[in-house]
Amino acid sequence: MTGQKVYIETVGCQMNVLDSELVVGALRKHGYALTDSPVDADVLLFNTCSVREHAEEKTFSALGRVRLRKHANPDAVIGVLGCMAQKDQELIRKRAPYVDMIVGTGQLAAVPELVAKVRATREPQLAVSLGRSDAGRNEVEASFVSYDPTRDPTMRPTPFQAFVRIQIGCDKFCTYCVVPSTRGPEQSRPPEHIWHEVRQLVDQGCKEVTLIGQTVNSYVHEAGDRRTRLSDLIAGMHDVTGLERIKFVTNYPKDMTDDLLNAVRELPKVVKYLHVPVQSGCDEVLKRMKRNYTAGYYMDMLARCRELVPGVSVSSDFIVGFCGETEESFQKSMELVRAAKFKNSFIFKYSERGGTKAAERYPDDVPEDVKKRRNNDLLAVQNENSRADHRAQVGTTVEVLVEGPSRMSAKATHITQLTGRSMADHIVVFDGPERLIGHTVRVAIKDASPFTLYGDVLTDDVVGADVSREPSASAPVPARPNKFSLPLV
Repeated sequence: MTGQKVYIETVGCQMNVLDSELVVGALRKHGYALTDSPVDADVLLFNTCSVREHAEEKTFSALGRVRLRKHANPDAVIGVLGCMAQKDQELIRKRAPYVDMIVGTGQLAAVPELVAKVRATREPQLAVSLGRSDAGRNEVEASFVSYDPTRDPTMRPTPFQAFVRIQIGCDKFCTYCVVPSTRGPEQSRPPEHIWHEVRQLVDQGCKEVTLIGQTVNSYVHEAGDRRTRLSDLIAGMHDVTGLERIKFVTNYPKDMTDDLLNAVRELPKVVKYLHVPVQSGCDEVLKRMKRNYTAGYYMDMLARCRELVPGVSVSSDFIVGFCGETEESFQKSMELVRAAKFKNSFIFKYSERGGTKAAERYPDDVPEDVKKRRNNDLLAVQNENSRADHRAQVGTTVEVLVEGPSRMSAKATHITQLTGRSMADHIVVFDGPERLIGHTVRVAIKDASPFTLYGDVLTDDVVGADVSREPSASAPVPARPNKFSLPLV
């Protein structure tokens, strides 16, 4: 159907951001155009997250707003996709009965077909994957087959950066997490498929790929007598001409193997950055979370990372106020953050999720005001670590892949200030011309805040590119799609 417009909102992790890109790409093949206005849309899609209650409520609020669109255009199709659709079909029907489609994480390739069915029949469509308890593992795996339709570069963070899924699902079963039930068993994609996708992206002008998986460093693909680990996967794409950077998130502490760390150290295109969630500094809390390691194990792992990859930057995730977390338990997290000196940390208040083991086994017994105070206290310690980490960069020169205008410059009529990330994943802001967007430049760092490095671009020392001309169609100023993203946990 031509002349139709689709609007999509994305909440959650990098997996969801990529899923939305693929869904829009599939719909474009059926004649749909992307719009950033729900008022103009004929199809309104909400790609959802169930990791935290706030994300779910954000989706229900958005659905409430677009209900008016349904009154104005009864033919409009409203769809809920992703983790909430997989987990809470009945709740969605109850709170938003006007929703036309509920599509789980494993069925997103069917979105164009389901939209057509709604239009043809005006009957609600439901497509979700089998649950772990409803079928054998082979049946569940079959329902979670990955797909890769035509990609839509307008949905990416920038035209020259892209996410590449290397695995789906999770088998870690942390007690607080819904992902094993919403995304199914852990499965690694064949390496040949991934390498082919990376080459395609580079042919389209992509310079940086981020390999994503729920626990990305547990990637292993076995075929016959061949076993491919994440380190092998990275090595197999490293020499692709035109590819400048390789990143991967998110890592599980017990799967941080020496072969992977050696690859990060030895392969020049691999970003020297590791995101490794710890979640708590208290062994008792970690045990209730079923993280399967102790705080001491984590700190030993962290020391090994820094020994094998000199200068590597490391970030982490924390959950405060988890079931049974006492003040003494929380202070152990404070102590770990002080000692670990992470580049940055993402800190969240515990949010009980229905269907998780934590909800079944443990009372959510930490008051909300205590969670909020602990969140702020831990964040204050982390901010001091981030400030020290960034201050240590002053006086150095870093290579920056220029992503676009800074937030301040993006609001102006003329772009004069740019932003990008270093090879250690530090955000860098500097003055420079628009033609540098999409190129890698060297920046001399002059100042720093807890969150940002500030510097001067060395315009005569551009890395591997001709930036003497104005931007071409292949390197436009990035148009940010309508979405926001949280780290994987």
